[in-house]
Amino acid sequence: MAVPLLDLSRQYAQLKPELDAAVINVLTHGKFILGPEVKKLEEEIATLCTVKHAIGVASGTDALLLALRAAGVGPGDEVITTDFSFFATAGVIHRLGAKPVFVDIEPDTYNIDPNLIEAAITAKTKVIIPVHLFGQVADMDPIMEIAREHGLKVIEDAAQTIGSEYKGRKAGSIGDFGCFSFFPSKNLGAGGDGGMIVTNDDANHDLCRILRVHGSKPKYYHKIVGYNSRLATIQAAILLVKL
Repeated sequence: MAVPLLDLSRQYAQLKPELDAAVINVLTHGKFILGPEVKKLEEEIATLCTVKHAIGVASGTDALLLALRAAGVGPGDEVITTDFSFFATAGVIHRLGAKPVFVDIEPDTYNIDPNLIEAAITAKTKVIIPVHLFGQVADMDPIMEIAREHGLKVIEDAAQTIGSEYKGRKAGSIGDFGCFSFFPSKNLGAGGDGGMIVTNDDANHDLCRILRVHGSKPKYYHKIVGYNSRLATIQAAILLVKL
């Protein structure tokens, strides 16, 4: 008998009453953009990840993009990461006019090899993005030590590792930013696209919140050019049920 790798219809059937009620509740109250479910999900993800702040965004790709913007990455900069990842990890770097610099992976974990990072650092390096694959968190202690020594930011691409731990610390809570994806096939999947940024830094949090709403604060007063990258309330409602 063939066993499907992922059966989203089966997952829905198991949670149908709760999911239906959650979606209908959003349709009833009508707060489709940044409604109360988004705020509640942000609070619960922050608690899960043991961080101060969580910011719901439109996708895991946007989570990386906004985190890079908040970290000050721009044209001519370099970002160290691994090419053993989904295209979005490198794609968002290129979108900001920066250059992805690829470092090889460890053969036993498939995560970035910390022993090879320092040799890839140049005067243009701004950020390190370790990608946590298959539920395994990269070896973060040496990565953070290298980042501190060279004045670099660390953005954890934790799209596949929500809830995973490294030496008692949650994925996403170790670097300057943690980025999660809620694509339907992920560990915690929505009914469409969705993402989340987590951080312990107040300034990073404030900037990411502004960036996700076209750079506006307050509404209609735009301090910077941002993005239309808000987590939909219906997706947040679905995720709260699954969480």
